Amino acid sequence: MRKSDTAPVTRTISHGIAVLTLDNPPVNAMTQAATRELNAQLRDCVARDDVRVVVITGAGNRAFCAGSDISEMPQMQRERSVVARKTAFENAAMDYLADLPLPTIAAINGVCLGGGLELAMCCDFLVAEEGGLLGLPEVDLGLIPSSGGPMRAIRRLGLTRAAELVLLGEPITAQTALAWGLVNRLAPRGTALQAALGLAETLAAKSGSALRLNKQALARAFGAEPNLPAQQSVPLFEESFESADGSEGVRAFLAKETPDFEGRPR
Repeated sequence: MRKSDTAPVTRTISHGIAVLTLDNPPVNAMTQAATRELNAQLRDCVARDDVRVVVITGAGNRAFCAGSDISEMPQMQRERSVVARKTAFENAAMDYLADLPLPTIAAINGVCLGGGLELAMCCDFLVAEEGGLLGLPEVDLGLIPSSGGPMRAIRRLGLTRAAELVLLGEPITAQTALAWGLVNRLAPRGTALQAALGLAETLAAKSGSALRLNKQALARAFGAEPNLPAQQSVPLFEESFESADGSEGVRAFLAKETPDFEGRPR
């Protein structure tokens, strides 16, 4: 159990580098509170004069982030409130991270799944540890990724590799992620943050205005509204979330059972 006085996202700032740490043991799952705190921390970093690069990582050595906190979902399914209570703000926070005028780095320590990978893919650079696992397993819960995961994966990987992640739902190793181009760099076990900080130091020494403008130039390769495809996936997630298979997938996950999806061969 986490301590009540521990923030779900902590921050340190040193030499122009802000490190935001997702801190929700045991696997740093994203709760509604964590999403709001991350968004607030990002906005404060942009407003400060002493932050030139943002690094996001996970507490401990088990996971960067294993995705959304599934325990929050049954009530939202009963109330049909997922967009109002989760998806709308979560997507806004992800879009804000993707558009951040500062360079961003995900230091992926261990498991990075579902919403955790969606979060990481909003960063400019992904540094993953050897032996780590990355994936979008929502299909096995009868869902689709809630924050534009398919679109963000296509942007980084192309349709062929994105289909592997999204439709099969099987995690890939960090080594495979490097070969596919999903991550930028691989680091030995236990050193993702160290490697990310080395990269951050290089970026912090460059022109801030040039980095900001270059980020804008890269984003414009995807159109005037690069986040629009992710935003358009919200109704699809809502449909999957409120479906019979979505309810069964969440129930089975929490019960540690195999889901009995409609139409599954017997």
